[in-house]
Amino acid sequence: MPKIIIHEYERTAQYFIEDLGNNVTLDMVSIPDGTFQMGTDDKEIERLCKEYDVNYFRRESPRHSVTVQPFFMGKYLVTQAQWKAIAERTDLKVKIDLESDPSHFKKDPASEKGEKAGNRWNRPVECVSWKDAVEFCDRLSRHTKRQYRLPSEAEWEYACRAGTTTPFHFGETITTNLANYQGTDNEEYKWSGSYGSGPKGVYREETTAVGSFGVANNFGLYDMHGNVWEWCQDDWHSDYEGAPTDGSAWLSSEESSDRKLLRGGSWYYNPGDCRSAFRYYDSLGYDHSDIGFRVVCSGAART
Repeated sequence: MPKIIIHEYERTAQYFIEDLGNNVTLDMVSIPDGTFQMGTDDKEIERLCKEYDVNYFRRESPRHSVTVQPFFMGKYLVTQAQWKAIAERTDLKVKIDLESDPSHFKKDPASEKGEKAGNRWNRPVECVSWKDAVEFCDRLSRHTKRQYRLPSEAEWEYACRAGTTTPFHFGETITTNLANYQGTDNEEYKWSGSYGSGPKGVYREETTAVGSFGVANNFGLYDMHGNVWEWCQDDWHSDYEGAPTDGSAWLSSEESSDRKLLRGGSWYYNPGDCRSAFRYYDSLGYDHSDIGFRVVCSGAART
């Protein structure tokens, strides 16, 4: 059997904590400025297209250099508890109403052994549309007096990679001991439960509590691969031709501005879709039990 190499690091992250009320907090991690190569090189794209017999990996090209300014990002995906704390605050409403408890998964998660594996309120919020996520960010901004928003696609990939160039921030492959995705073969869609030389694993068929795998990247972020897809600011573009190189969101789409970027993969999808470079999209009004988000904050002042 090929040797599987997973990189583990210990890092001390700089962060601050927001008080959302009712003993609910939000941890924000400092992401330093830097330049990175965004996307996937042509040789790897050709290999992926051939292996999976599809062409959609070409959306990850051309690979290009992007310079990102410093910002803060949620240490975890927005949880059901954090969502409820802000969504039920109708006094903070900006544009639209929010359901205070929209998630499909409302029970306490259990481990593969059957015992309780966390509180349901620590699961990521899901069944939230892009519009819902933007409203949450706007309300959070009113509550904290800091400017919160969704990450740009470039910020998301930069934060996910955290200085790495491998398909996943912890190495060349992935296992279901490190992330929540469909680790079994799917005959209907011809999905493999393994990636590269990695093993097949389990298919939990539900979200897991944020941070439950105990695996953070070099920036101190958890669950960047799998669990739920993460909304980004950007409009969908079919490739990177003409993409901004300053880390800003790409909003001048000529294709369709009602389609928004999703990153990170989910519990429902295969391991290849959890790669740092993988791009997906959906309608800005669409919600599903495998779609959530995390927030970013630029120039956060400590008060």
